[in-house]
Amino acid sequence: MTREGKEEALRILNEQQLAYCVANSELHVGTKQAVPGDGNIDADILFIGEAPGQKEDEQGVPFVGAAGKLLAELLASIGLKREDIFIANVIKHRPPKNRDPLPEEIAVYAPWLQGQIDIIDPKIIITLGRFSMDFVLGPGFSISKIHGQPKRKRGRVVVPLYHPAAALYSGNLRPVLFADFAKIPKIIEVVTKEREKEQTPVEAQQHLL
Repeated sequence: MTREGKEEALRILNEQQLAYCVANSELHVGTKQAVPGDGNIDADILFIGEAPGQKEDEQGVPFVGAAGKLLAELLASIGLKREDIFIANVIKHRPPKNRDPLPEEIAVYAPWLQGQIDIIDPKIIITLGRFSMDFVLGPGFSISKIHGQPKRKRGRVVVPLYHPAAALYSGNLRPVLFADFAKIPKIIEVVTKEREKEQTPVEAQQHLL
């Protein structure tokens, strides 16, 4: 899909899913606006967080608070900027008092995020925190056991990481996050080579083996 095609597809998706979520959930009540996502629609990496906080609700952009500042540091540590990636949340409206999203709320907003994944078609998905990890990989995983370890789900490479906010509350997680981020360039390199091989005609692949 061309960049223009992605832009139009995301515009339509956002309009349709905003209307659907407002009609089927009361989570939007008391919020200032939806926070669909932000970034480069041709990005190799799609980051998925949990839900907007107060600053995100005010500005309409994900990860603009303290966690966003740490995310910027983490990206810089591997030579990336916010403009290089796309970032979205499982939930697009701020839950009251920043509480955890409820299962029924996640279910209502799920088609919105899934649509973003399909349109952007990133090389890797990086989940930030437990809720996004569960959304992409399914339940049953412990983030303390699999953080930084690439997984495959529905043909996509997924890397579960701790949420930057967790490192703000627990300082011992900060070096863990930086160490996990350091693995990302190599993972992208491997996935890129895999995709290139898949797109190479069978006859040419035989010469590469």
